[in-house]
Amino acid sequence: MLTTLKITTPLEGVLCITLNRPEALNALNTQLLGELADTLSDADCDDTVRAVVITGSAKAFAAGADINEMAERDLVGMLEDPRQHHWATITRFRKPIIAAVNGYALGGGCELAMHADIIIAGENALFGQPEINLGIMPGAGGTQRLLRAVGKSLATQMVLTGEPISARRALEAGLISEITQPELTLERAIDIATRIASKAPLAVRLARESLHKAMDTDLATGLRFERHAFTLLAGTDDRDEGIRAFQEKRPATFQGH
Repeated sequence: MLTTLKITTPLEGVLCITLNRPEALNALNTQLLGELADTLSDADCDDTVRAVVITGSAKAFAAGADINEMAERDLVGMLEDPRQHHWATITRFRKPIIAAVNGYALGGGCELAMHADIIIAGENALFGQPEINLGIMPGAGGTQRLLRAVGKSLATQMVLTGEPISARRALEAGLISEITQPELTLERAIDIATRIASKAPLAVRLARESLHKAMDTDLATGLRFERHAFTLLAGTDDRDEGIRAFQEKRPATFQGH
Protein backbone atom coordinates (compact mmCIF):
# COMPACT_ATOMS: atom_id res chain seq x y z
CA MET A 1 0.00 0.00 0.00
CA LEU A 2 1.37 3.39 -1.02
CA THR A 3 1.84 5.84 1.83
CA THR A 4 3.87 8.66 0.27
CA LEU A 5 1.99 8.92 -3.04
CA LYS A 6 -1.58 9.42 -4.18
CA ILE A 7 -2.51 7.77 -7.48
CA THR A 8 -5.44 8.78 -9.66
CA THR A 9 -6.51 8.28 -13.27
CA PRO A 10 -8.22 11.59 -14.11
CA LEU A 11 -8.77 10.78 -17.79
CA GLU A 12 -8.33 7.81 -20.10
CA GLY A 13 -4.71 6.98 -20.70
CA VAL A 14 -3.41 9.36 -18.01
CA LEU A 15 -1.94 8.36 -14.65
CA CYS A 16 -1.55 11.15 -12.09
CA ILE A 17 0.99 10.70 -9.28
CA THR A 18 0.83 13.15 -6.38
CA LEU A 19 3.76 13.31 -3.98
CA ASN A 20 2.24 13.14 -0.51
CA ARG A 21 4.59 14.03 2.35
CA PRO A 22 3.05 17.40 3.28
CA GLU A 23 4.69 17.44 6.70
CA ALA A 24 8.11 17.47 4.97
CA LEU A 25 7.23 19.60 1.92
CA ASN A 26 7.38 16.37 -0.10
CA ALA A 27 11.06 15.83 0.65
CA LEU A 28 12.25 12.83 -1.35
CA ASN A 29 13.12 10.18 1.21
CA THR A 30 14.00 6.60 0.30
CA GLN A 31 10.44 5.37 0.79
CA LEU A 32 8.93 8.00 -1.50
CA LEU A 33 11.50 7.41 -4.24
CA GLY A 34 11.01 3.66 -3.92
CA GLU A 35 7.24 3.93 -4.20
CA LEU A 36 7.59 6.30 -7.15
CA ALA A 37 10.01 3.95 -8.91
CA ASP A 38 7.70 0.97 -8.33
CA THR A 39 4.66 2.91 -9.57
CA LEU A 40 6.45 3.95 -12.74
CA SER A 41 7.70 0.40 -13.32
CA ASP A 42 4.12 -0.86 -13.16
CA ALA A 43 2.91 1.96 -15.43
CA ASP A 44 5.64 1.16 -17.95
CA CYS A 45 4.14 -2.30 -18.41
CA ASP A 46 0.52 -1.13 -18.43
CA ASP A 47 -0.74 -0.49 -21.96
CA THR A 48 -3.66 1.56 -20.61
CA VAL A 49 -1.21 4.17 -19.32
CA ARG A 50 0.04 6.38 -22.13
CA ALA A 51 1.24 9.45 -20.20
CA VAL A 52 2.02 10.27 -16.57
CA VAL A 53 1.61 13.49 -14.60
CA ILE A 54 3.69 14.00 -11.46
CA THR A 55 2.73 16.79 -9.07
CA GLY A 56 3.02 17.85 -5.46
CA SER A 57 1.12 20.31 -3.30
CA ALA A 58 0.26 23.98 -3.72
CA LYS A 59 3.24 24.85 -1.48
CA ALA A 60 5.85 22.41 -2.74
CA PHE A 61 6.42 20.08 -5.65
CA ALA A 62 9.32 18.69 -3.62
CA ALA A 63 11.62 20.75 -1.41
CA GLY A 64 14.62 18.47 -1.86
CA ALA A 65 16.05 15.29 -0.38
CA ASP A 66 15.24 14.27 3.17
CA ILE A 67 18.15 15.91 5.01
CA ASN A 68 17.48 14.10 8.28
CA GLU A 69 17.70 10.77 6.48
CA MET A 70 20.82 11.85 4.59
CA ALA A 71 22.55 12.90 7.82
CA GLU A 72 22.38 9.31 9.05
CA ARG A 73 24.49 8.00 6.13
CA ASP A 74 28.28 8.07 6.12
CA LEU A 75 30.49 7.53 3.07
CA VAL A 76 29.76 3.80 2.89
CA GLY A 77 26.09 4.47 3.41
CA MET A 78 26.04 6.89 0.49
CA LEU A 79 27.89 4.42 -1.75
CA GLU A 80 25.26 1.80 -0.95
CA ASP A 81 22.36 4.28 -1.00
CA PRO A 82 19.29 2.50 -2.46
CA ARG A 83 18.02 5.81 -3.78
CA GLN A 84 20.46 5.65 -6.69
CA HIS A 85 18.67 2.53 -7.92
CA HIS A 86 15.28 4.23 -7.59
CA TRP A 87 16.55 7.20 -9.60
CA ALA A 88 17.83 4.81 -12.28
CA THR A 89 14.39 3.20 -12.52
CA ILE A 90 12.74 6.62 -12.86
CA THR A 91 15.23 7.55 -15.58
CA ARG A 92 14.46 4.37 -17.56
CA PHE A 93 10.71 5.07 -17.71
CA ARG A 94 9.71 4.96 -21.40
CA LYS A 95 6.49 6.98 -21.49
CA PRO A 96 5.99 10.76 -21.42
CA ILE A 97 6.06 12.45 -18.02
CA ILE A 98 4.60 15.90 -17.43
CA ALA A 99 5.58 17.61 -14.18
CA ALA A 100 3.05 20.03 -12.68
CA VAL A 101 5.11 22.23 -10.36
CA ASN A 102 3.84 24.68 -7.76
CA GLY A 103 5.96 26.16 -4.99
CA TYR A 104 9.36 24.74 -4.16
CA ALA A 105 11.19 22.47 -6.62
CA LEU A 106 14.56 22.42 -4.91
CA GLY A 107 17.45 19.96 -4.86
CA GLY A 108 16.04 16.52 -5.53
CA GLY A 109 12.71 18.15 -6.33
CA CYS A 110 14.27 20.14 -9.15
CA GLU A 111 16.08 17.00 -10.31
CA LEU A 112 12.82 15.04 -10.31
CA ALA A 113 11.09 17.77 -12.32
CA MET A 114 13.94 17.60 -14.84
CA HIS A 115 13.29 13.87 -15.29
CA ALA A 116 9.97 14.92 -16.83
CA ASP A 117 9.65 15.50 -20.56
CA ILE A 118 7.54 18.62 -20.05
CA ILE A 119 7.39 20.93 -17.03
CA ILE A 120 4.35 23.14 -16.40
CA ALA A 121 4.89 25.59 -13.55
CA GLY A 122 2.68 27.82 -11.50
CA GLU A 123 3.62 31.48 -11.11
CA ASN A 124 4.76 30.71 -7.56
CA ALA A 125 7.24 28.00 -8.53
CA LEU A 126 10.89 28.21 -7.51
CA PHE A 127 13.57 26.00 -9.06
CA GLY A 128 16.97 25.54 -7.49
CA GLN A 129 19.87 23.30 -6.49
CA PRO A 130 20.75 24.52 -2.97
CA GLU A 131 22.94 21.55 -2.03
CA ILE A 132 26.07 23.72 -1.92
CA ASN A 133 24.65 25.39 1.20
CA LEU A 134 24.98 22.05 3.01
CA GLY A 135 28.54 21.41 1.87
CA ILE A 136 27.43 18.93 -0.77
CA MET A 137 26.39 19.06 -4.43
CA PRO A 138 23.58 17.72 -6.63
CA GLY A 139 23.71 13.95 -6.97
CA ALA A 140 20.68 12.92 -9.03
CA GLY A 141 21.42 14.71 -12.29
CA GLY A 142 21.30 18.30 -11.11
CA THR A 143 24.61 19.32 -12.67
CA GLN A 144 24.05 17.39 -15.89
CA ARG A 145 20.39 17.98 -16.75
CA LEU A 146 20.36 21.58 -15.53
CA LEU A 147 23.31 22.55 -17.73
CA ARG A 148 21.65 20.96 -20.75
CA ALA A 149 18.39 22.73 -19.97
CA VAL A 150 19.50 26.28 -19.16
CA GLY A 151 23.08 26.52 -20.38
CA LYS A 152 26.48 26.63 -18.67
CA SER A 153 26.38 30.11 -17.16
CA LEU A 154 23.00 29.97 -15.42
CA ALA A 155 23.44 26.34 -14.36
CA THR A 156 26.81 27.16 -12.81
CA GLN A 157 25.36 30.17 -11.01
CA MET A 158 22.47 28.14 -9.62
CA VAL A 159 24.63 25.22 -8.49
CA LEU A 160 27.51 27.21 -7.00
CA THR A 161 25.42 29.88 -5.24
CA GLY A 162 22.49 27.67 -4.31
CA GLU A 163 20.13 30.48 -5.25
CA PRO A 164 16.81 29.48 -6.88
CA ILE A 165 15.19 31.03 -9.93
CA SER A 166 11.57 32.05 -10.43
CA ALA A 167 9.13 30.41 -12.82
CA ARG A 168 9.50 33.42 -15.14
CA ARG A 169 13.30 33.05 -15.23
CA ALA A 170 12.94 29.29 -15.72
CA LEU A 171 10.68 29.89 -18.72
CA GLU A 172 13.11 32.39 -20.25
CA ALA A 173 15.98 29.93 -19.76
CA GLY A 174 14.13 26.99 -21.31
CA LEU A 175 13.79 24.87 -18.16
CA ILE A 176 9.99 24.84 -18.32
CA SER A 177 7.52 25.12 -21.19
CA GLU A 178 4.62 27.09 -19.67
CA ILE A 179 3.59 29.21 -16.68
CA THR A 180 0.05 29.06 -15.34
CA GLN A 181 -1.87 30.38 -12.40
CA PRO A 182 -1.01 28.02 -9.52
CA GLU A 183 -4.55 26.67 -9.23
CA LEU A 184 -4.51 25.71 -12.93
CA THR A 185 -1.11 24.02 -13.11
CA LEU A 186 -2.32 20.45 -12.59
CA GLU A 187 -5.31 20.94 -14.89
CA ARG A 188 -3.02 22.17 -17.67
CA ALA A 189 -0.58 19.29 -17.18
CA ILE A 190 -3.42 16.76 -17.35
CA ASP A 191 -4.71 18.44 -20.51
CA ILE A 192 -1.31 18.05 -22.17
CA ALA A 193 -1.02 14.44 -20.97
CA THR A 194 -4.46 13.70 -22.40
CA ARG A 195 -3.47 15.13 -25.77
CA ILE A 196 -0.36 12.96 -25.81
CA ALA A 197 -2.33 9.90 -24.69
CA SER A 198 -4.60 10.27 -27.72
CA LYS A 199 -1.67 9.89 -30.14
CA ALA A 200 -0.19 6.68 -31.53
CA PRO A 201 1.75 5.09 -28.62
CA LEU A 202 4.56 3.70 -30.77
CA ALA A 203 5.05 7.02 -32.53
CA VAL A 204 5.09 8.84 -29.18
CA ARG A 205 7.62 6.39 -27.79
CA LEU A 206 10.01 6.62 -30.74
CA ALA A 207 9.65 10.39 -31.06
CA ARG A 208 10.45 10.73 -27.35
CA GLU A 209 13.46 8.45 -27.70
CA SER A 210 14.68 10.53 -30.63
CA LEU A 211 14.39 13.72 -28.59
CA HIS A 212 16.32 12.12 -25.74
CA LYS A 213 18.97 10.91 -28.19
CA ALA A 214 19.51 14.49 -29.29
CA MET A 215 20.53 15.36 -25.73
CA ASP A 216 23.37 12.85 -25.46
CA THR A 217 24.83 12.36 -28.93
CA ASP A 218 26.16 14.26 -31.93
CA LEU A 219 23.88 15.56 -34.69
CA ALA A 220 24.81 12.93 -37.28
CA THR A 221 24.12 10.05 -34.89
CA GLY A 222 20.87 11.65 -33.79
CA LEU A 223 19.73 12.10 -37.39
CA ARG A 224 20.45 8.43 -38.15
CA PHE A 225 18.46 7.36 -35.09
CA GLU A 226 15.58 9.63 -36.10
CA ARG A 227 15.46 8.27 -39.64
CA HIS A 228 15.59 4.68 -38.40
CA ALA A 229 12.70 5.34 -36.00
CA PHE A 230 10.73 7.13 -38.72
CA THR A 231 11.18 4.13 -41.03
CA LEU A 232 10.14 1.60 -38.39
CA LEU A 233 6.81 3.38 -37.92
CA ALA A 234 5.95 2.68 -41.59
CA GLY A 235 5.30 -0.91 -40.54
CA THR A 236 2.71 -0.11 -37.84
CA ASP A 237 -1.07 -0.40 -37.98
CA ASP A 238 -1.33 2.97 -36.27
CA ARG A 239 0.51 4.65 -39.14
CA ASP A 240 -2.02 3.17 -41.59
CA GLU A 241 -4.90 4.25 -39.35
CA GLY A 242 -3.50 7.77 -39.06
CA ILE A 243 -3.23 8.18 -42.82
CA ARG A 244 -6.70 6.71 -43.46
CA ALA A 245 -8.24 8.96 -40.83
CA PHE A 246 -6.62 12.00 -42.42
CA GLN A 247 -7.88 11.02 -45.86
CA GLU A 248 -11.38 10.29 -44.52
CA LYS A 249 -11.41 13.51 -42.48
CA ARG A 250 -12.12 11.79 -39.16
CA PRO A 251 -10.32 11.43 -35.83
CA ALA A 252 -7.84 8.57 -35.73
CA THR A 253 -8.20 5.72 -33.27
CA PHE A 254 -4.78 4.41 -32.33
CA GLN A 255 -4.30 0.99 -30.74
CA GLY A 256 -0.56 0.87 -30.28
CA HIS A 257 -0.03 -1.75 -32.98
